[in-house]
Amino acid sequence: MVLETGDSNLEKAPTITKEVPTYYSTRHSYQAKLCWFRLAAVKLGKWLLLALCIYRFALPGRFVTPPLHAKYSKASLDDPASEFADDDFPLRAHEPWDISVDFPHPRTLSYEVTEGTWLRLDVHPVSGDIVFDMAGDVYCLPGHAYLGAAGRAGGRTEAVPVLTGVPHDADPRFSPAGDKLAFRSDAGLGADNLWVMPWAADGCTAMDVRAHVSSSHELELKIQDEEQLAQGMKETSERKLRRLTREGRINAQRITNETYNWVSDPRWHPSGDKVVATKWYYSSRSLGAGEGWEFPVPAVHSQSQVEAGAGKRLVSKRLPMGWTKADYVEQQIGHEQFIWARDDALIYSGNVRDIDGSYTYSKDVHRGIYAIFQRNLTTGVEKTLVDAFPGGASRPILSRDGRTLAFVRRVRDKEALVLKDLNTGTLHHIWHGLTYDLSTIYAPMGTYPSFAFTPSSSSPGIIIWAAGQIWHVPLAHNAEGELVAATRATNNADLTPKVIPFTAQISKKLAETRRMKTDVRKLESGSQRVRAFTQLALDESGERAVFAGAGQTWVQVLGDSLINPTTLNPVDDANFLGTSKPAQRIPHLHPSAGYYSPSFVPASSFILHARWDDTHFSFLELADLESEQVWEVVGLPKGRWFGAVVSGPAANGVRTAVLVKTGGDALTGNVVATAQTGVWAGEITLPSHSCSKGTVELTNLRYIQSSIDPSDVVKLSFVDGSNEVFVQQSDSVLRVSLRDGAEKVVARGKGTDELVFSPSGSVPSVSSRLVRHNQATGGAAFVSLFHVYYASPSSVDSEKAMWAKPGKAPKHLARLSGDGGHDVVFSGDGSVIGWFLGPYLHTLQLSRLPSCTSAIEADTSNFGIDCVRGLLDVTAVDVAYTPDVQQLFSEARMSIADGTQRSTAVDNNAHVVIIHNATVLSMENGVLTQDLRSGASVVIRSGVVEAVGGPGVGYVVPGFIDSHAHWDGTNDKYPATSWEMQTFLAYGVTTLHNPSLHNSLGYVERGRIESGHMVGPRLFHTGTVIYGASEYSIHQDIASMREAREALIRIKAEGGDASWSYKNYNLPTRAARQRLLTAARDVGMLCVPEGGMNYDWDLTYIMDGMTTIEHNIPVSILYDDILTLYTMSGTGSTPTHIVDYGGMFGEQYLWATEDIPNDPKYVSTSALNYVLNISFQAPHAHTTRHPRRDLREHKPAVQFWLIFFGPAMALWNVSASVANMVHRGLRAHIGAHGEPPLGLMYHQEMFYAKAGGLSNYEVIRAATADAAITFGLFDSLGSISGGKLADLVIFPPGFDLLQDDIRHTRNIRYVMRGGRIWDAEIMEEVWPVKRKQVLPPFNAE
Repeated sequence: MVLETGDSNLEKAPTITKEVPTYYSTRHSYQAKLCWFRLAAVKLGKWLLLALCIYRFALPGRFVTPPLHAKYSKASLDDPASEFADDDFPLRAHEPWDISVDFPHPRTLSYEVTEGTWLRLDVHPVSGDIVFDMAGDVYCLPGHAYLGAAGRAGGRTEAVPVLTGVPHDADPRFSPAGDKLAFRSDAGLGADNLWVMPWAADGCTAMDVRAHVSSSHELELKIQDEEQLAQGMKETSERKLRRLTREGRINAQRITNETYNWVSDPRWHPSGDKVVATKWYYSSRSLGAGEGWEFPVPAVHSQSQVEAGAGKRLVSKRLPMGWTKADYVEQQIGHEQFIWARDDALIYSGNVRDIDGSYTYSKDVHRGIYAIFQRNLTTGVEKTLVDAFPGGASRPILSRDGRTLAFVRRVRDKEALVLKDLNTGTLHHIWHGLTYDLSTIYAPMGTYPSFAFTPSSSSPGIIIWAAGQIWHVPLAHNAEGELVAATRATNNADLTPKVIPFTAQISKKLAETRRMKTDVRKLESGSQRVRAFTQLALDESGERAVFAGAGQTWVQVLGDSLINPTTLNPVDDANFLGTSKPAQRIPHLHPSAGYYSPSFVPASSFILHARWDDTHFSFLELADLESEQVWEVVGLPKGRWFGAVVSGPAANGVRTAVLVKTGGDALTGNVVATAQTGVWAGEITLPSHSCSKGTVELTNLRYIQSSIDPSDVVKLSFVDGSNEVFVQQSDSVLRVSLRDGAEKVVARGKGTDELVFSPSGSVPSVSSRLVRHNQATGGAAFVSLFHVYYASPSSVDSEKAMWAKPGKAPKHLARLSGDGGHDVVFSGDGSVIGWFLGPYLHTLQLSRLPSCTSAIEADTSNFGIDCVRGLLDVTAVDVAYTPDVQQLFSEARMSIADGTQRSTAVDNNAHVVIIHNATVLSMENGVLTQDLRSGASVVIRSGVVEAVGGPGVGYVVPGFIDSHAHWDGTNDKYPATSWEMQTFLAYGVTTLHNPSLHNSLGYVERGRIESGHMVGPRLFHTGTVIYGASEYSIHQDIASMREAREALIRIKAEGGDASWSYKNYNLPTRAARQRLLTAARDVGMLCVPEGGMNYDWDLTYIMDGMTTIEHNIPVSILYDDILTLYTMSGTGSTPTHIVDYGGMFGEQYLWATEDIPNDPKYVSTSALNYVLNISFQAPHAHTTRHPRRDLREHKPAVQFWLIFFGPAMALWNVSASVANMVHRGLRAHIGAHGEPPLGLMYHQEMFYAKAGGLSNYEVIRAATADAAITFGLFDSLGSISGGKLADLVIFPPGFDLLQDDIRHTRNIRYVMRGGRIWDAEIMEEVWPVKRKQVLPPFNAE
């Protein structure tokens, strides 16, 4: 096939060019500009008048912080935390680990800087010396830098290192007497704790750590010690002493002992014997909420040990209206930035806009988000010192005499340093030169860097960081005795704020950045193994299994496995060699259809399974395994049906069938067949082998009223006949009567993913009056914290939720899975438990379990798994498919028109495509002049680029890689065709990387794409995030290397070589993160961590060698200390401006400025109602996805906001910082976060990437080659080169990709994925087969 893309052949290749709004155009005549400005001026006047009216009349009281009693329940008047035990997490105590010596940092990066990022500082109360943290180290700048001759002359002063090394140190604070320094550090285990060390009277000079390596001998020892650490040699006590001395922490004492929560921002009590600090708590969401805690400071050189969690809570979080104390842990909003007002009073700040307990993004900083409060600790009385409106108020600092409160706030498009005289109540705006605060986001690093008053009362001032520098802001007293800007009091221009010039030598220890390569071509060559299976069911005795995989259903004979369960490595496919019989496809009527939800029919050779049709939805088929006959079940109304099971034999031959109807979902929409969801029952009679009718009728189908959640996990099993069923969901099992719908809970789980109940034994019926206690007589199995567990009958109590927390688990609980498991089921007779991990089906005969009773009782941490593992039977499920790329050849030959003269040459070249007369931007070399071919032809054979050469005009580029994509359809129960996958592809995204997707279901979806069952990009993902917060179902501690390996194995087992990344999602201890990186080197995986708005943790991700940082560093403007560190480290950046931290999202900007709902292409490819629903809803809380705001409803107000404050949106600054680093050598990537409109938003993200200073070429490189290089895919993807897979985007003629508006990249003519070609405008396949994929009826019109 030949595609002509040049202008000279327009008649042969008609183009469909999608209209782009005219305001994208960058070329305007002078008259057009003049007209535009006149019109803008008129509109501006109207909007100003409207804004004034809204402010004056429409928003009464809106901008005033409500009184506390109006926002919070009466329960908050006593201590809301009084019932909060805080004993669930961590699940287990961490095994010993030292972040400095147990993880190698063989590289040293040294560089000099004259500016820094987010420098938190303090001033010595006597000498005026300045201490500040920079890039995770602490420095000291002598007071004469601004007080003495050097300060007056403007000379640059050297800041000397005080604390260095691998630990991340921050928040330095002098004691009232100046003899001690408190600071935050993750030294040791890697949890953020508070430390105190003595401070020398001679100040900076005496504290300079470089004095400890001043001689050649000391330098030699340092080099030798570091080499031994890099080689993995265990550190001796002598070497440790030398290291701690060189780092400056030899006399440091830890005064807190947190291993899950973390502490920041210490502030000394006037007595000097204790500090107050912010202690951060996770809810189920990984955003810490602060409390005020007091910690005693022991005497210098004291050897006292600090108990875990020690300290005294002074200020609790508040409870929103209607909340009880039991809900306390889920309050996501707290208090922070505590300082002492006097001996028994605290001043602090807090978010007052999120009053319902859930943190929301994109709040209006001009309305104000933070307010400042004061609380008397004796009386408990709290008052507001500074209201949130206007512009907020945070980072409170008290003058040394206690009269003046300093803080920061937004004033229009400026950030102001403000003083409030606490005697008179007068506010003075001192200086508008600050960097924007971070009150718009969750900011554990502080909404603004801490600052301090100078020690002199005669010449007062403030030392503060802004715009990369440390500034001295002189103050003076006015006639009322209030502190004001010195220039206003003295009218002396010499007293304006001035930079304190400094220089500092940074030296950072860096780990090797995690890198590996994956040959995607191997994944698409030859027969490929299906690895991810779901919907498991066992027969009556556990001898056979049925399940679904890659959109088909299978049956597997169990037993006679040669796999040793104690040595099983689930990622080693050598286990398949001669160990089991291949699985067999369940007999079926429609070979190309998707099948799902299989189950055995008891006491028969029949299997019941469901067939999916994208137009007509669910059908049932009854298959006989002996005769391989198949009957279609008729009588099932149109709908989404799932989980059908059939009862045992009945005297009259009529059996009961029970199944679940679900409502609308992400892929099939909410338009068709959405009523009466839940449990349904009917009757069915099994056919005889001689029956030739071909159909079986389902009769008397009726709805059973129940409280189940059809969208949750649903597994059905009959109880003692046909009148009652167990409805087994993720965290409960209900016994439901099919006669009257009566139900009873028989088992409960806490944060469990799956919970099943043994159908064996004598179980009391729902209607029984003999039930006098809650103990059931059947056992239960459940998935908790990614592992499979069994609770014996005596341990199952319907009133007590089961989970696997050591010390809180049911008695006699046994862990069954070694590395993890899912889809847990019982056999029909309850004698066998089965589950999947990747392609390995594990089963356990419960009769064997008593042999491990002693081990189970003795192992209080892992519940006897080392013994139980040896009792398992493991079957390697062998199912294969032919990759879509491999199917091209046969499809291409078949597509040759009848009547064409057939020849060997024609047959051999049927799978060849030539793109002729094109301008190719190959991205092969990373240099524009080498990558641009102004005339070329691309030859593609069997989905692989064979050659590039020849003449042309229209642009051809490699397929785009969405490095950070999300979508929602993966968890849908049905093998429906995905409009999400098709939409990504329609906008040129040929490879997806999702950094948060279900471990197994994500690879089920990938298998359906790769096997050709539906259209979509290449799909890679991290599996379920390795999550640090208190969400019981997905939390992981990673408290040992064993846990780290298990966490990665259970991801990679599902995907094999296609699984090459994992995501650390705000794990609170650095030890856990380092353990995972260590395991990743063995397992072969990359780490793409969640940035999570924690600036300090982001820096440790870089220094520990994580592959990327997902999302932007929350400080939007970076300076040389971080620019150099990030760029030189080798860690890549996926900034996702679409959901930028700080202010309005890029996503919202697009929705506010374009008419998305009426975009013809988007409407034709996407489930528009679903998109609009999730795009226009009010802000909501979610674990891993960001909320959206309804902007289009208030579009005029948004446009008004954009006119005045759009330039202040943080995403523009983020874009500039990223561009700066790209020009220094950083690899950046394009990731659109799965925000709607899917696909289209990817091109908007490209626009934001360019806005900071990248060229069009650099943006395309980020979208293709750089992403492929970072992910280790460049040998197969990312450029148009010989031997690589043919993923291409072909643009229409007339578009100058290198010079035109980058947003025009959305206007694609063709998209090619693995050699298969689609018309991108209508997503009709044009080669090798002309066809269009059928999508479910998700749009009403």
